[in-house]
Amino acid sequence: MKASQLRARYWRIVFFFGRVTLGFIFWEIVARRIGLGGVARRNRSERSRQTAVRFRALAIRMGGLMIKVGQFLSARLDVLPPEITDELAGLQDEVPAESFEAIRALAEAELGSPLSEHYASFDENPLAAASLGQAHRACLRESDAAEMGFAEVVVKVQRPHIEQVIEVDLSALRRVGRWLQRYRPIADRVDVSALLEEFATTTRAEVDYLAEASNAEAFAENFADDPRVHVPRVAWELTTRRVLTLEDVSAIKLGDYEAISAAGIDRSQVAKVLVDTYMQQIFEDGFFHADPHPGNLFVTPLEGTDAEGHRNWQLTFVDFGMVGRVPENLRSGLREAVIAVGLQDGARLVKAFKTLGVLLPSADLKLIEMASIQVFERFGGMSMGELREIDHAEMMRFGLQFRELMLNLPFQLPENLLLLGRSIAVLSGMCSGLDPEFNLWGSMAPYATKLVSDEGGSTWDTILAEGTKIVQTLIGLPARADRVLTTIERGELNVQTPMLELRIRRLERSVSRITGALVFSALLIAGAILYSTDPGLGTGMMGASAVPLAWALLSGRRGHPGRR
Repeated sequence: MKASQLRARYWRIVFFFGRVTLGFIFWEIVARRIGLGGVARRNRSERSRQTAVRFRALAIRMGGLMIKVGQFLSARLDVLPPEITDELAGLQDEVPAESFEAIRALAEAELGSPLSEHYASFDENPLAAASLGQAHRACLRESDAAEMGFAEVVVKVQRPHIEQVIEVDLSALRRVGRWLQRYRPIADRVDVSALLEEFATTTRAEVDYLAEASNAEAFAENFADDPRVHVPRVAWELTTRRVLTLEDVSAIKLGDYEAISAAGIDRSQVAKVLVDTYMQQIFEDGFFHADPHPGNLFVTPLEGTDAEGHRNWQLTFVDFGMVGRVPENLRSGLREAVIAVGLQDGARLVKAFKTLGVLLPSADLKLIEMASIQVFERFGGMSMGELREIDHAEMMRFGLQFRELMLNLPFQLPENLLLLGRSIAVLSGMCSGLDPEFNLWGSMAPYATKLVSDEGGSTWDTILAEGTKIVQTLIGLPARADRVLTTIERGELNVQTPMLELRIRRLERSVSRITGALVFSALLIAGAILYSTDPGLGTGMMGASAVPLAWALLSGRRGHPGRR
């Protein structure tokens, strides 16, 4: 690709995001200060949609990393409004195909000879086109098929010049990232540079097909004893860094719910197995499939039926270019989070948040614990369908109760949770699509009990430890009560109400700002609190009318004492 084309690509990306940034500054900062705050609020939804429309057009026209960015944003149901995620959702299947002549030339250069010498047949029409490469069906020669044990294959071939395109796109995104890092509410919560470098590392790994083949074999080995899971075999003789030949395991796409039901397969069981496999990947293997969109997961019907008369099946994973690894320290925090959600323990959930590093140093831990307890009490045990039907007034009351928490928004996103957070968000959406009554609590409780047992020796040991804490508290209670009574008798009791003072200060603000803050808090509270453990659960609570996270961050900064 010519240098002039690469330069033009760089500036097109920079100018697009520059325009978006200037629009944000005008409508969310300048407009509010010149009396146009009401107009900004009323047209915010349409502005978000139009921005997504323009980005989608840009991504489709340019391809490369812009498609990956759009796909990532489309999965962020937990923090982005539906006007954006809905518009970008089509990018999962809307990537334009590369010409077969270009694909043939690259594949033959990699394999060192014409395709006809390696494959008995090769379909010129792509099976799927992705942002970094595309896949074609083919058939192995008879001798190779007999040796490998399979004949039908899928051949993935990189797009020409994709490595140059990736580096140019990353360079443009780094420039945009430096702009974002100057905005303090974002800088306080996200290390944009670190996130971009993690994104860069992951993307570069995706264009190394030798690494992808090794990932597929490692994943297959982890599930070798699980008959519910299937992974395609690799034809190593026909695999290079830029060409990958795999067993063709195409079946019913996980997102084709009607076809799954028509095949006689129990969709609720598919959702359960999907969750089980990810529990193993994250907490036992520390190695997970990080791109679980419906195009990369199949439900493969098998012969026979189960005890309930449903057809037997396997969950088939494909595309291991994007994988994540969970180091032990991160796994420890995630275990704490799963146990906390499974046991509905607010204090333990706060402990998990601290271990995972998702809280700012200024976070009010007691308030977060109280909010977590209220989430468990009000919404614990509800299915995804029930969560979507929660009365809006109930969410308003909940948001009002913890308004201060959301106005200060004491959460941040560590870079090591980027891939995992995205995977869990997409996973949760697929489970609720398979089974609208999918119950996250019911799925996590058995695993939480197992984790408690594994880490503490037995559930009885945990109960004994908790009982000891209670006894210690009871023993110290009389002395503490005596000190309180003595203080009251002396007339020295001072009652501090910092939360009330903050509310009084904020009540002095205009009615429009308070109304906006209350609405935002009600819509976003659950998503922010449960982000680390289950973004999908938070998404259900936020409903279909979420407002941009950027507006929340800005409101939180303006409402913070001492920053006016």
